[in-house]
Amino acid sequence: MKVQYKTYNLPFHHPFTISKGTKTHQPTFIVELDFMGIKGYGESPPIKYYNITVEKMAEDLERKKIFVEKFAFSDPERYWHYLHHLFPGNPFLVCALDMAAWDIYGKLKRKQLHELWGLDIATAPLTDFTIGIDTIEKMVEKMKDKPWPIYKVKVGVEGDMEMVAALRKHTTAVLRVDANAGWTLEEALQKIPVLKDLGVELVEQPLAKDDWEGMKVLFEKSPLPLIADEACVAEADVEKCHHHFHGINIKLTKCSGITPARRMITKAKELGMTVMVGCMNESSVGTAAIAQLAPMLDYVDMDGTLLLAEDTAEGVKFDFGKILFNDLPGLGINVQSF
Repeated sequence: MKVQYKTYNLPFHHPFTISKGTKTHQPTFIVELDFMGIKGYGESPPIKYYNITVEKMAEDLERKKIFVEKFAFSDPERYWHYLHHLFPGNPFLVCALDMAAWDIYGKLKRKQLHELWGLDIATAPLTDFTIGIDTIEKMVEKMKDKPWPIYKVKVGVEGDMEMVAALRKHTTAVLRVDANAGWTLEEALQKIPVLKDLGVELVEQPLAKDDWEGMKVLFEKSPLPLIADEACVAEADVEKCHHHFHGINIKLTKCSGITPARRMITKAKELGMTVMVGCMNESSVGTAAIAQLAPMLDYVDMDGTLLLAEDTAEGVKFDFGKILFNDLPGLGINVQSF
């Protein structure tokens, strides 16, 4: 096994604003694993509030590169366990390497991952398209520029109900809202009934990630389904979210890859919770990994490639929210030259 990596700083089509702040570019970390001439690729976009940067991923990988390469690869799940213990403080890096290992595994088997797992792509849900926080006029403009069957609307700031009401006047599409932990319990109790009246389907992470008492109250009173995001990072969080949220949003980067994400999906379904896999504005490499899991999901948010003005690979395409799979093995991607 040989490993190398590249870093990118991909521009957004429009500045991307959530309740935590605004960014114009998405940095991302792409790894290439070469196993006897078969190359696999993985991606992790760093997120500031998790204190992981591309520099940190590069530093950790360089420091233990020899151990990454010396493992006797046979299947991705064994490799993930090895990597998980090798980089206990860097799930983002483990995610990229795990993803690349699965890409290799699919290429060895000459099938895409969803085929290896026996999944039916006809059951994959439509992806939403995210409307970041902006002026009402600009948010309406973004929506009109991208006719789509499902929109995720970022909220969690002053005047956010007016934003959603304005968007509803211009579309009959499904609306979901994501507060990114931007509300207090009192605000959520006031706003969620308003959102229900506006035909909103669900609410992501209304309260702070550690406000379990508040979420217990909100869970019992909310007229809309509540989906955990910031409160559900790793496998152990799935059970914690039970009876506080109706569902979970899994991020491959945060949970450390495809391998634990599959276990999280299974656990959530055992608990009767709905499951979403969301993106962190990945390029086509990470987006293709999400696509492989899509037939297992109730909701999917994989619009990173639609929000970004540049890409790192070719792979998954979309037709009005529907995921269009290709015939390439592994993740189903062609990566730009390393």
